[in-house]
Amino acid sequence: MLKDFFFKQKRFATIPSEHAKKDIPEGRVKKCEHCGTITFVKELEKNLYVCSTCDYHFALSAPERIKMIMDQGHFFEYDSDLISSDPLKFEGYTEKLKSDMRKSNLNEAVVTGEGTIGGFPVVIGVMDTRFRMGSMGAVVGEKIARAIERAVIKRYPFIMFSASGGARMQEGIISLMQMAKTSAALAKLHQEGILFISVLTNPTTGGVSASFASLGDINIAEPGALIGFAGPRVIEQIIRQKLPEGFQTSEFLLEHGQLDLIVHRKDLKATLNQLLDLHMVKGRM
Repeated sequence: MLKDFFFKQKRFATIPSEHAKKDIPEGRVKKCEHCGTITFVKELEKNLYVCSTCDYHFALSAPERIKMIMDQGHFFEYDSDLISSDPLKFEGYTEKLKSDMRKSNLNEAVVTGEGTIGGFPVVIGVMDTRFRMGSMGAVVGEKIARAIERAVIKRYPFIMFSASGGARMQEGIISLMQMAKTSAALAKLHQEGILFISVLTNPTTGGVSASFASLGDINIAEPGALIGFAGPRVIEQIIRQKLPEGFQTSEFLLEHGQLDLIVHRKDLKATLNQLLDLHMVKGRM
């Protein structure tokens, strides 16, 4: 029959069954938080974890950042054995620390060490938001201060990659003291005339943005990064004024003089290499 040669096009798309959805292994794809584009993780990795549709910069773990920035095989970690205690006996804090250690495979929210970028020796610190949202407690402050002290001794430039929700509430006043400690260590670095490059990534907020993250000789940010101290609603309640659109973005801060550069992730290593070349002698170890 002639009707057997024709068919009607379905008017509606078929919704995959729950079984079909499970055929995509977990962790193989990632959804962009900005535009909603779903991309295979392997493709994201090739693109340095930047969305190919809207250029959104995904958060990086400390190991990913180190692998991306440092010369291959030229990184030596400092103070990996330092672990936070629970000085205020804050309920549930110890369990949360252990949980974050398991999930991130790190002992704290910052990794510090030394290595080379384009052959130039540097001391670096890299914060990781997977661990207590990159919050700064006693150990984070201590590791950063020790790294700065080593930079002074070795006379290496210091580069800090910040990503943090601010001071760690479970450590109270002790966490706030780290703002003064890290700032004082940077003052010594400045007195010695040693370069400090601060790289602010999304997000850099609270006590971290109000201390070492904003004290660089050169302050760099990634595009679209959230940078600020308090949240917009808190600020509006205090000053009783409506804030301008996007006032806590890296673009707004560059326009108003708080940043020196906004650098795309694909250009960051080359930019750091160029800045180091301008400030020191290549090959000095």
